[in-house]
Amino acid sequence: MPDGLFITATGTDVGKTYVSALIVKTMRKTGLNCGYYKPALSGAENKEGIIIPGDCRYVFDEAKINKNPTDYVSYIFEPAVSPHLAAEMSNTPIKLGRIQNDFIRIKNEFDYLLVEGAGGIVCPFNIEDKLLLPDVIKALKLDIIIVASAELGGINSAVLTVEYAKQHGINVRGIILNKYKENDFMQQDNKVQIEKLTGIKVVATVKENDKYIDLKDILPAFKEI
Repeated sequence: MPDGLFITATGTDVGKTYVSALIVKTMRKTGLNCGYYKPALSGAENKEGIIIPGDCRYVFDEAKINKNPTDYVSYIFEPAVSPHLAAEMSNTPIKLGRIQNDFIRIKNEFDYLLVEGAGGIVCPFNIEDKLLLPDVIKALKLDIIIVASAELGGINSAVLTVEYAKQHGINVRGIILNKYKENDFMQQDNKVQIEKLTGIKVVATVKENDKYIDLKDILPAFKEI
């Protein structure tokens, strides 16, 4: 059976796609057959009538996965808004069953599968069905790693995200700090305080323009799916 892991973040534009690409790229570079799947993507590019799921394409390009990225995103929307709103605007409601079926199909292509969420941990997918991101995570039976900013305000957002995940029965396996400056005393302290306040280990730090990521504490977070 393959192993899977879900990547979420403390909010939008924190860098979870960049970090996801680093993980998949590094794993494949070390000989591990790791794939990528994104249940819902909004803000897709439209090039001469062709819809391109930018996040997935970026990960595939970085990790050198020679597959069509549109086959690895269940729902692709052009409007750069929350998935639930983009789905309403497109008259294409997001359904959990389709996500589960795509997940089953895709996971069988790889030995490891990284699943990336949308927005932050409370991202809504379907308001009418009361489908939020945590419902998707639990339906796929995955543990999570949270991408958080190492910058000012990172402590608050990291702690709130961890606590919300715990309250909803989601197992948090680690935190990755993005935009980390190892010589910045405030960010050094942010890392220490986040670990103290959440009880969750910072399993990696990512600096701007990093090309690879340390997998030592990330690989154990993958679980059999």
